[in-house]
Amino acid sequence: MSVKSCEKLEKSKVALTIEVSAEDFEAAINKAYLKMRGKMNIPGFRPGKAPRKIVESMYGAEVFYEEAVNIVLPDAYEKAVSDEKLEIVGYPEVELENCGKDGVTFKATVAVYPEVKLGQYKGLEAPKANVKVMAADVNARLKEMAERNSRLVSVERAVKKGDTANIDFEGFDNGVAFDGGKGENFDLEIGSGSFVPGFEDQLMGMKVGEEKDIDITFPEDYTPELAGKPVVFHVKVNEVKVKEVPAIDDEFAKDVSEFDTLKELKADLKKKITDERKTATQHAFEDALMQKVADGIEADIPEDMVVLQSQRMMDNFKQQLAAQGIPFDQYVKMTGMDEDAIQKQSMEPALKQVRMDLAVSAIVKAENLEASDEEVENEMKTIAEKYGMDLESIKKYLPASEVKEQVIREKVIKVVADSAVAVEPEEKAEEKSEDKAEEKKEDKE
Repeated sequence: MSVKSCEKLEKSKVALTIEVSAEDFEAAINKAYLKMRGKMNIPGFRPGKAPRKIVESMYGAEVFYEEAVNIVLPDAYEKAVSDEKLEIVGYPEVELENCGKDGVTFKATVAVYPEVKLGQYKGLEAPKANVKVMAADVNARLKEMAERNSRLVSVERAVKKGDTANIDFEGFDNGVAFDGGKGENFDLEIGSGSFVPGFEDQLMGMKVGEEKDIDITFPEDYTPELAGKPVVFHVKVNEVKVKEVPAIDDEFAKDVSEFDTLKELKADLKKKITDERKTATQHAFEDALMQKVADGIEADIPEDMVVLQSQRMMDNFKQQLAAQGIPFDQYVKMTGMDEDAIQKQSMEPALKQVRMDLAVSAIVKAENLEASDEEVENEMKTIAEKYGMDLESIKKYLPASEVKEQVIREKVIKVVADSAVAVEPEEKAEEKSEDKAEEKKEDKE
């Protein structure tokens, strides 16, 4: 095998013209004969026993050429890519130029990793907000904690909005019970919108032990079997419960934390919220910087590279749906979109991701960034601690190559962020006045 030519094309593609010698092609023809002879019926010979020359005399010398090309082409193409030191992207388009006893010549056109010219990646500017945590933020977090520690208490009265009604129900379509329309001892929060529109409203005013029929018409966009249909639900109320939220005081602080007083709990929450917002602000700052770096590169990006990234995004999306118990075909029916339309929508974000990856790789090369085995090990330990897993389990399920890539990527971000300048983001006038009012209120308190 030899490379006759390697021509650079537009959009980071190359055309390889590859020649396979007569000797190599003859060896491939013989392999094709040995593979195919059992399927050929030659008069006077048992299946698979006819000599090659007899088969060729009956069917023509070219009878094994197609299979021989299929045998010789992959290795010849792989060697040509290696000899030319090409970093290929995707699969080649192959065109057979000539094929005969003197050998084979074919052209393989394939996308290659593009040359990347970095723009500015040091000394960039990006907005970075000052972290502020007001008393209202702490109180909101306390309220969330109180809600999580609330309990449902039975009451002897009619159902009201906001209550949780424990019910038995069964739906009927023209007097016939339909699938999925029955439930027993079901806790339904009135006003949550969990059930078909109109169902929860008609429960209000009912008392424990009361039964009645509820007329409901399913929405037009419901499941095809019931869409737009008027049905009847027979409902019985078993229990009426209200949410009891604990008072936010010193006793509450003792119950939900290691602190003895509400004041101590508030101080701790303020610190945690501050740390959370600092982390989020730093990540937003870094994201804005890296986007500037990605936007600033110059590269002739091949379409194949974007398509492959789009396919990876689609595969990840399907896995996320599966993790939620939603089959992809069901999602397609729900959204009314086919897979091609969904993948087409992913092409723009795929291009952005490709540009980002190219920018990161270019900085890695420019800065000679590496990740040592020790750094990879420490990162795995951090991941194990974060998710409460032992280190060996992390090593088993998380490839070291992926962790190494992440460590290097973090180094790239650090190079960019450490040299960057944070500027104050533009703030709307009403937001400024609200912050000042809140600060004055806290000063008075």
